Amino acid sequence: MTSATAHSNGESEPWPALGGVERQALRELLVHGPKSRAEIARQLGMSRASLTRVTRTLVDHGFVAEGAAELRGATGRPSELLHVRPDARSFLGIKLTGEDLFAVVTDLTAKPLASHEEPLRSKAVDDVVAQIGEVYDRLKPSHPDITAAGICLAGDIVDADGRQVVVESLFLGWYQVELAELVRGRLGIPVATENDVRSLTAAEHWFGVGAGFGSMALLTVGAGIGLGLVVDGKVLTGAHGKSARVDHQLVDPNGPPCGGHRGCVSSYLTNWSIVASLRTPGLDYEAVVDLARNGDYAAMAAFGDAGRALGVLVATVANTMDPEKIVITGEGIAVTELARAAMEAAIETHRHPTGAPITLDIQPFEFGEWARGGAVLAIRSCLQF
Repeated sequence: MTSATAHSNGESEPWPALGGVERQALRELLVHGPKSRAEIARQLGMSRASLTRVTRTLVDHGFVAEGAAELRGATGRPSELLHVRPDARSFLGIKLTGEDLFAVVTDLTAKPLASHEEPLRSKAVDDVVAQIGEVYDRLKPSHPDITAAGICLAGDIVDADGRQVVVESLFLGWYQVELAELVRGRLGIPVATENDVRSLTAAEHWFGVGAGFGSMALLTVGAGIGLGLVVDGKVLTGAHGKSARVDHQLVDPNGPPCGGHRGCVSSYLTNWSIVASLRTPGLDYEAVVDLARNGDYAAMAAFGDAGRALGVLVATVANTMDPEKIVITGEGIAVTELARAAMEAAIETHRHPTGAPITLDIQPFEFGEWARGGAVLAIRSCLQF
């Protein structure tokens, strides 16, 4: 893959201090694609003259270019379209798990340009910061215009007096870590941190299947269960960085144990719970998936239980927030293939009888998508969204 065009000095330029209207106009083009000045002016509620000044600023900074004229309505003259220049800047996205580091470089439209992954050498904060710095040094020669970085991980992350703090990350064993500030000191560029599910939700909302929706929900299934929510066009974070925690939603009070209680979503739907239900030493998740695809009764039963738990969760989300779309993705997405009927039956059983139809979008998943969510976090942070 090729790098975005470097700036004249061969290094990344700082993100310019764009005004609120400039940021909104650039976001409109990023999310919705090329538009005429008249369309953008109507969307933002401003005059054509004011928008001309705004777009001139975006063009001068290299973010936007003028394209060919198109007829945008049934009548009238063709309008010249404005579109984002993908090569205007590059962004680094990082996803941390308890064992691995995944990295991606994207352009301004979140298109991946390069990717890299490697095991974490240590979970110690200083060691992780150093390793992120080494990955940045490895990618930067081919992508000298990396402008900002975004790091996502499982855990509770809050903005405390302008400082982003990892309050808790169980997979990494971290508590009260100012990761963004530490990595910023190593890389020398702006760095943002966020919960991985919220980062992935934001990526789908701006650049994926949720683009243009005012409300959506994103459910991730895999090592854990995550839920991201978009309401009125904004990703919810919660007052304490703990929004949409549904992994212990009750499914069956007589079900298998999980952390001191029984029968929650996590005790059926996570990859580890599916494996544990077979009670066979030496199996991993991929092996159980293969068994189920080959008709093994115990494996099929485990996925059936997982599908029912997922259906309960989908119905609960639909009943609670009535989103325009519910997206399901994650490294445990095989449950939607192996237990689709059980999932759909549970949705029908638990959804409100007068609720609106549920628009379900099941997305295939590659682990690098988590890192791309980090890059989108960097883009959104530069735009102050």
